Amino acid sequence: MKKQNIESFKILVVDDDNYIRLFLKETLEGKKYQVELAEDGEKALAKIKSSPPDLVLTDLKMPNKDGLELLKDIGKLDEAIGVIIITAYGTVETAVKAMKDGAFDYLTKPFSITEIESRLKRFFELNTLRKENRDLKEKVKAQEVRMEMVGESSQICKVLEIVDMVSRSDAPVFIQGESGTGKELIASAVHRRSDRAEKPFLQLNCAAIPENLMESTLFGHIQGAFTGASKTTRGIFEESHGGTLLLDEISEIPIGLQSKLLRVLQEQRFTKVGSHKPIGVDVRIVATSNRNIDKMVKEGTFREDLFYRLNVVPVFVPPLRERSGDIPLLLEHFVVHFCDKYSQPKKEISSSALRRLERYEWRGNVRELKNNTERAVLFSKSSPKLTIDHFFPGEGDGRGQAGLTFSSDSTLAEVEKQAILATLENTGQNRTQAARILAISVKTLRNKLKLYDLENSPS
Repeated sequence: MKKQNIESFKILVVDDDNYIRLFLKETLEGKKYQVELAEDGEKALAKIKSSPPDLVLTDLKMPNKDGLELLKDIGKLDEAIGVIIITAYGTVETAVKAMKDGAFDYLTKPFSITEIESRLKRFFELNTLRKENRDLKEKVKAQEVRMEMVGESSQICKVLEIVDMVSRSDAPVFIQGESGTGKELIASAVHRRSDRAEKPFLQLNCAAIPENLMESTLFGHIQGAFTGASKTTRGIFEESHGGTLLLDEISEIPIGLQSKLLRVLQEQRFTKVGSHKPIGVDVRIVATSNRNIDKMVKEGTFREDLFYRLNVVPVFVPPLRERSGDIPLLLEHFVVHFCDKYSQPKKEISSSALRRLERYEWRGNVRELKNNTERAVLFSKSSPKLTIDHFFPGEGDGRGQAGLTFSSDSTLAEVEKQAILATLENTGQNRTQAARILAISVKTLRNKLKLYDLENSPS
């Protein structure tokens, strides 16, 4: 444990006896503590709200607001503030009750300077230990996030920076990206690094819920609300109270229900289907979508006001093809994981396989890479090295170049021409992307197109 810096600790002394207040102030300041005074619970509470102390030393019996009432108020404001009760001999039982209600300790009048020092030392030692423990947990959480979101590319580092910045807030987060990029991992990371980490983290796949059941799934219903509603049920908002709700593929929520969802986000209350009684709820929303929401807003299929409410913190998870430099790290991570899962010895990826995997399109993104790595580990059996055939058994190099119809007597030029055409087709005529997959420069690709009279092909 780090050495305590006493001068950084702030103590608020609360007592209606002016002599006791001044005695404690002089004693504690002599020990280098920062000390403030209050003559009753009401004044103490005002000072705590404006400038929270680390510890409150409060008398039990005081006018206006006594020590027990002050203890309860402090607990509601900030549980990290410690409270030590000062009591007369005849009210020790009440002081013990105060400890059950959250007080750290109590002092019985008359008390000595040695007793005060002992209580304070014990409190600040434990408090420092708790803080170090919290800091350690935060570091572990951050490491867990980085282990799941493997990569060192600038795109992924930017995503992780946003997660670090916004997790402790309650701001809605809207995560966009193609299917398989890891949007759910980001949502989970936001929850686990938040103050709600010990509360529920529930996920609803909006695309998987029939339209006629969506409202009931979100908000619940009362008995008899509709045919088949034999009992009152809780919706996912109610189940998520205090925690985080991931609305996966939120773009699939029917337009008619979007206004009700917006109202819940604005007012933090909802009504069950068939009921008129509002229910308050405290839920942090994280939403994801793999569709172009801006386009949907323009087309009128997604409410603009709902989009703005969800998009307070926008996060874009890049597709794997835009961070191909992360592929070796991801492969290493998945190989270790699946070798451990299937009790196989450590395996390496052949250099030729790695080069081809780095050039592959990975339309299914990280999910496809993970699935193919699992297959490779299984298909490799006892082999210590993974080859391209393990990743794409029976599919050659796995580039997915449909349309290559050359035979054994085809010329090299014919093979090259077809490879270029197929790669351009697979990349949607994106020459930069096609050149990267073919492991040539864009200039070389342009020259090849001109050579084979393909210059007028779409680009």
